[in-house]
Order: sequence, then C-alpha cells, then structure tokens
Amino acid sequence: MTMNFFRGVMGGQPAGPQPTGAETIHKLCDRVASSTLLEDRRDAVRALKSLSKKYRLEVGTQAMDHLVHILQTDRSDSEILGYALDTLYNIICNDEEEEQDESEDMAAAPPVSGKHKNVPVSDENAQKQEEDLGVLFTDKFLGDSENVTLLLTLLEEFDFHVRWPGVKLLTALLKNQCNQVQGVILVSPMGVSRLMDLLADSREVIRNDGLLLLQQLTKGNAAIQKIVAFENAFERLLDIITEEGSSDGGIVVEDCLLLLVNLLRNNSSNQNFFKEGSYIQRMKPWFEVGDDNSGWSAQKVTNLHLMLQLVRVMVSPVNSPGATSSCQKSMYQCGLLQQLCTILMATGVPADILTETINTVSEVIRGSQINQDYFASVNAPSNPPRPAIVVLLMSMVNERQPFVLRCAVLYCFQCFLYKNQKGQGEIVATLLPSTIDANSISAGQLLCGGLFSADSLSNWCAAVALAHALQDNLTQKEQLLRVQLATSLGKPPVSLLQQCTNILSQAKSEKGSKVQTRVGLLMLLCTWISNCPIAVTHFLHNQENVPFLTGQISENLGEDERLVQGLCALLLGICIYYNDNSLENYTKEKLKQLIEKRIGKENFVEKLGFVTKHELYSRAAQKPQPVFPSPEQMLFDHEFTKLVKELEGVITKAVHKTSEEEKKEEEVKKTLEQHDSIVIQYKDLIRDQDTQIQELREQVSTLSLNSEQMHNQITQQQSQIQQHKDQYNILKLKLGKDSQGLSSSQGEGAHVNGLHSEELSQLREEVEELRRQHTLQHTQLSDKDSLINTLRCGAAAAAQTTEGGAGGSDNTELLREVESLRSRVQAQCAEISQLQTERQELIRRAEAVSSAPASSSESSADTVKLSELESRLAAQTTETERLKEECRGLREGHAGLEQQLASAQSTVAIEQTEKTKLQQEVQESKKEQDDLLMLLADQDQKILNLKQRLRDLGETIDEDEDELDTRDQFGEDDDDDDEEDEENND
Repeated sequence: MTMNFFRGVMGGQPAGPQPTGAETIHKLCDRVASSTLLEDRRDAVRALKSLSKKYRLEVGTQAMDHLVHILQTDRSDSEILGYALDTLYNIICNDEEEEQDESEDMAAAPPVSGKHKNVPVSDENAQKQEEDLGVLFTDKFLGDSENVTLLLTLLEEFDFHVRWPGVKLLTALLKNQCNQVQGVILVSPMGVSRLMDLLADSREVIRNDGLLLLQQLTKGNAAIQKIVAFENAFERLLDIITEEGSSDGGIVVEDCLLLLVNLLRNNSSNQNFFKEGSYIQRMKPWFEVGDDNSGWSAQKVTNLHLMLQLVRVMVSPVNSPGATSSCQKSMYQCGLLQQLCTILMATGVPADILTETINTVSEVIRGSQINQDYFASVNAPSNPPRPAIVVLLMSMVNERQPFVLRCAVLYCFQCFLYKNQKGQGEIVATLLPSTIDANSISAGQLLCGGLFSADSLSNWCAAVALAHALQDNLTQKEQLLRVQLATSLGKPPVSLLQQCTNILSQAKSEKGSKVQTRVGLLMLLCTWISNCPIAVTHFLHNQENVPFLTGQISENLGEDERLVQGLCALLLGICIYYNDNSLENYTKEKLKQLIEKRIGKENFVEKLGFVTKHELYSRAAQKPQPVFPSPEQMLFDHEFTKLVKELEGVITKAVHKTSEEEKKEEEVKKTLEQHDSIVIQYKDLIRDQDTQIQELREQVSTLSLNSEQMHNQITQQQSQIQQHKDQYNILKLKLGKDSQGLSSSQGEGAHVNGLHSEELSQLREEVEELRRQHTLQHTQLSDKDSLINTLRCGAAAAAQTTEGGAGGSDNTELLREVESLRSRVQAQCAEISQLQTERQELIRRAEAVSSAPASSSESSADTVKLSELESRLAAQTTETERLKEECRGLREGHAGLEQQLASAQSTVAIEQTEKTKLQQEVQESKKEQDDLLMLLADQDQKILNLKQRLRDLGETIDEDEDELDTRDQFGEDDDDDDEEDEENND
C-alpha cells in the first residue's frame, strides 16, 4: 500500500527525472492537509517520518504546522499520533544516534538524489549545523506555548506508541531550550505531576526515559526542583535504586543518582526535606563493600562515584552551616560515616573511588567535633594498627602516589583540623620532645619528613598541613616553638622555625619547582607568627632573617619570583604589625626605618600587592578544597587567602604610620582598655544589682502568696465561728425548754423522774459537743500561733526589701491582719466564757432536780432511778470539773498567745526601722550609681573626642566597635530608666 502511494505521488513513471526530496515532502504535506480519510493521512505522516532524518530541514520547514495540527485533531488514533511525534522528534533532536526504522518505512523510502552531500564540510561544522537546526525548529515549535501544553496532555495517554515518543520529544525540547520549556511547564496545571507519573509506569523504557526527561527538567530551576521533591520523588528514586541493585545496578541507577544530585545541589529546601524524611539513613547500604573489591565494573565505579557525590552535596561547605552540621550529625548517628571509613581503609578499592571517598569523608567531618573525634579514633587494618590519619599522611608525602589522591589527603587533613583545637593540639603534641615515640611513626614526624624532603610538592603539602594545625590557635603556635630538630650528627639541634628559614635561604639559589617549596614555607611562617608576638620575637631573634627578607623584597626578579617577593613582604609586615618591641634592634620603628631605607615604602606596598594579584590567588579563594590542574599550579591555600585578605590592609597602614602616630595610637589603646575595664566593672555592678532586684521581687511575690493564704484561712475560721454560734443557740433553746419542764409542778415529779435519764443523755451529748468544740478551738488557736509566726517571718522578709512604697504597704496590711486576728481571738475567748457559764447553769439545774423531795407514794423503782440519776450527775460533775481545768489551760494559752502577738508587734516595729535604714542606703546607692553613670558619660565623651582626633589624623575606626559602645551606653541608660519607672509605679 505504501509503495502504491509513492507511485501515485511520483506519477508512476519508471523513467524520467526523479522528484527531489523537497518536492516529495511538499506533496506529502498536501496529502496530510487535504486528505479526508484517516488512512491516507496516516500513510502520509508515516512517509514524512521515514524522510525526516535525511531531509530534516525540508520536513521541519514544511511539515511542522501540519504535524501539530494532526496532534490537535486526530487524538482518537494513537498510530498517527505516534508517527507525528516521532517525526517532530527526528527534526528537533540533535543526537547523532540513529534509530531503527520499521521495515515498511525502509521499503517505502524513495530513491532521492538530492541531499546535502554536494558541499563537503568537516564533522565539527556538520555537528554545529545540526545543533542550529534543532534550536531553530525548537523555537518554531515553542512559538505557541500551547504546543507544550498539548504535549503534556498527550503524555496522559497510556498507549506506548504515544507516550514514549512524547517523552522523547519533550526531552529534546528541554535540551535545546531548557528555560523556555521549564517556564511553560511550571505554569501549566499539574504539569510536573504528569511528568512524575512516568516514574510509576510499569514499562521500563518509558520509566527510564522519564528519568532522562526529569534530569533535563530540573536543571537550574529551584522552583521545579521543589515541586518534584514534594511529589515524592525521593521515595520513588530510592526505591528504583534499591530494585535495580544499588551500586551494582545498571545505567538506570546512574540516571536516578544524577536526578537526585540535580534536586539537592544548592537547594537548601530539598536538602532539609531529604534529611527530615530520614532518607540519609537509606544511603548507608550503598557503601557496603566486601573483603574482595577487585574486578569492579565501570558502571559500578560510576554509580559509587555518584553516590559519594550525593553525600558531598548534603554536607558541602557552600551550604548553610546549620544545615551542614545537621546532616553531618545524621550521617554519624546512622553509621554512614563509619561505612565510608571502612571503604577508606579497605583494600582493592579503585583509585578514583578511593580519592572521592577521601574527599567525601573530609566534608562529612569538616567542622563537626563529634565526627572529627570519631575519625581520629579510626585505625587502619595493619599490624600493628596505625591511625587512619597517619596512613593517609604517608600517602600525601609519597611522591609516587597520584596527584589527585595526594590533594584529597591534604583536604581530609585540613577538614580534620578545621575548628578542631583538640585535634590541632594532638598533631602538634606528636612533635614535642616529651611525646615522641621512637618505635612508631607519628603524624608530626611525617609532616616534618615531608617538609624537608626533596620533593617540592611534598614540601608544599606538609607546610600547608602544618599551617592548618596552627590556624587560629595561639597555644599551639607557642607550643610549636619548642620543637627542636637534629640536622646532623655532632651539631646542636635547631628549632623548627629556624630550620624553615634555613631552607628558604638554601632554596633561593635553586631553580624550577623550588618556588613551590618556598611559597609553602612562607605560608607556614606567615600563619605561624601572625597574631603571636612571642613567635615574632623568636623569628626576629635570628639576625639573618630580616636581612634575608629585605634582600628578597628589594631585588628585581622575574615573573616567577614575584609571588615569593610578595610573601616575603607579607612576612616582614607581620613582624612589624605583631611586634611587641621586646627586641631593641628590631622594634616597630626600626623595622619601618629599615624598609624605608633599603626598599622604600611604596615599593614595599607594591611588592605586597603581588600576592593578591596573582592569577592562582583568586582560584584558591573560591572554595576550601584544593583542586589544581597540575602540581605546578599548586601554590595557594584557601585559608591562607583569608589571612592575606585580613592582613594586607593593616600592614600597609602600619608601614606608613609615623612614630608620633604610633604613640598616639598606643595612648588611645590604653585609654580604650581602661575604658573597657571601667565599663566591665559598671556592667558587673549593674548585673549584681539586677540580681538583687530580682531576688527582692521574688520575695515580694512570696509574701503576696502568703497573704492570700492567710485571707483564705481567716475566711474558713469565720465560717467555723458562725457554725459554733448556731450550735450554741440551738443548745440554749433546748436548755430553756428543759428548765420550764422541771419547775412546772411537784405533782409531775414522777413524770420528770421518768424523763430524767433521757434528759441526762441529752446533757451528756451536749457536754461532749462542748468538749469537741473546745478541742476544735484549741486547734484553731494553734493554727493562729502558726499564722502569727508566718506573719513574723513575712514581716522580717518585707523589712529587707528595697522597694519602699510596695514594702510599706505590705507591712501595713500585715499589721492590720494581726490586729484582726487578735480581735477574733478575744471574741472566741468571750464565747468560751459564756459557754462555761451556761454549763454551770446546767449543773445547778441538774443538782436542783436531784435534791427535789420524793413523794411518799413513789415506788421502789423510782428510788432506784433516782440513785442512778445521782450517780450519773456525780460523773457529770467530775467531767465538768475536768472541762473547767481544760478551760483554765485554754485561758493560759490565750495569754501566752497575746504575749507572742505583742512580741511580734515589737519585732515588726524593729524590722520597720531596719527597713527604713535599708531604704536610705538604697537611695544613697542610687545616688552613687548616678554619679558613676555621669562619670561613664564623661568617659564616653572623652573616648568620642579621642576617636574624632584619630579620624582627623587619618586613622580608621572600626564602626562595629563604635556601634557596640553606643549600644552599651544606651543599654545602661535604659536600665536606669527602667529602675526609676519601677520605683515610681511601686
């Protein structure tokens, strides 16, 4: 059918001129545009697909619009959609890889004579032409952004012949115009989600090409990277890596790792999401290696290399310090660092994997104290075991090792010592005489051996490594001055500092790579003596050092020696800036005079500038890792570039200063130091006063709480007293009724005697009730005693407070409460007396009842009842006497309570007097503090005047220090204002 179609297009004539490719394509495009039958359009599009590789320009120019129209209108036929997408891919894609054509398409391809073979071009020009065509057709396709949206819609089709070419076409578009396509996808609803669905496709070819598509999509676009990450990309990618065999997997694992690196590099949000999702823990099994590591495939090496890169992305020094520290902690806790150290010490690991592992371990431990401590404890599996640091340093100073491996070991050593004063001390300690072990090799011995070896690269690496052991550590700089070296038999030992200068002078006459040795030694010396006046004194104590430096700086040498001259100028400038004038021959002023006479100040500053103007300086300043194309370009260390940037300006100013300016600066420094000491004293005083005020406030709050508790207790006592009154009234009513019944008539004697036992039981119950009330009142009096003691303690604490108004009001309230308690106690005593009187009346009435004459007609039973009544009354009388004794004791306790209350009042009065004295002392203290603050203001004004004089003289004053002083001053004024406000409020 296809053959018949071509014959129809070409006229079916076997002989005559054959149509050109452009004419054939034109006829096919007409057929696509005009045919009403789907089969005809499908055949035409299939023919265009078969011609699209050979006639890329013609098909792209004439057929693109028709192909896009097919995608829009023929959505129901997956076959024609697949042909159209393949054709668009062929004209847009720049890959040289040729795909296999279908057999029917190969048979349908017409013999065409016109192609671009009549003009011979080179391969490079042909490749550039192909790329230009791809970009041209990509721009044409992206002229309408709806085309990309249409393509995203087609990706939802599950049909393999539509989805796969759609994925490839979108990938080609991203390769040619990444930013433009990213912008369209970003604003397209559910655009990224549709692409993420490709990873869940059960057909591996679509899933794998989907990985390539996402790699292109996530390049350099943080917004898309975040969306992809939150579409559960990490989980899916890690699952695919595990399914494919981790590091033993194929190229699919590599594609997943490349996509992960894209998502995480320089994207702090995704890095945090990766860490919080516990995905770091899932990386540990990747690095499990066996005992036999020989015969690794190239793909496994590539996969493991990318896995190590992924770890480095999470702990890169360019990340924020907080995020890096958090990831380092997670890697230690999950055992990932331990696994990496196992690879580090394993045998048979390929060299490039070992190098990358060293770099990875370096960044995992950089600046993390716990990781650095663990790394220091790692031992190599040797006999006897040696620390991993020693084994690595042996590789660094071994000139037979690969250059990149030596750089990696140096970086690892630098990261181990970064912000690790403990590690710095351990390294320097291996050089001190008291800790040297002749039977074992230490890190210090290896560094000294590398420092003085014949290999210039070993010299440089050892010098930089030793400089990092001294970085920002004044103690170790001073300790290293104790190191003595035995140069040869029969000669006295020399210090390490002097030996470094000796090598410098000896290397002066050498040529070639010895420049690298001298640069390394000069960097070591500059780091060593900077900010260490004792080291400067030791360096100047050797009479040969200063003439050597001035001679080096003053000579006119070639381009190669300019860097050495600049470093010598820097070293001499450090000797001036950090000179404490302890050596009479090399004071600051004499060194500056020497520079002016032998070198010239302007010439000196010019030579000093050679360091920062060197082409390799800016490269080393970019990142901490030492990465150099060749050993000859290994000249600068990253940390040293920071030191140069810090010292260049101050050294230039120090050289240009006159002696008068030096003296004035010294005076200003002394004045500032005095001012600082005074300010520190005032701050300590104010801090102590703040502490005292806080304590007094706590005491006031405690007293307030006690007062509330006492109010609650008083309320409870009032309710209890009211209950007692109610009970007393009820008892009084009952007794009145009983007395009326007894005096009614003698004729009712038998009836009274009959009820006598019941009345006596009631009386007994009432007496028991009185006894319970007495016990309760005795308990209440004890509670009042404790309350008075509490009031006494509260009054004593209130007398100590320095907050006058509040303290006075609290004491007045406490005194009122004491008076109120006293009045309540007196009222209760009156009630007790009244109850005793009523009890006497009850006893009298009972006796009257017992003495009443008996009737002659009473029976013997009544006589027995009277006898029982008399015995009961006798017992009641005894019990009443006992109650009287208890009441008497209660009165005595009440009298004692009154005495204690009087004593408490006198104590309160005394403590009130002491409080008044304390208030006076506080006022005097505030006056003294105001005087001190006035003195401080005068001092600040003097300092401002001195700083203004310094500015007038041309000196630069640190603005941060000015702001800090001003902030301190304002802070103290605010504190005083706050104290005054609190006193006024009280």
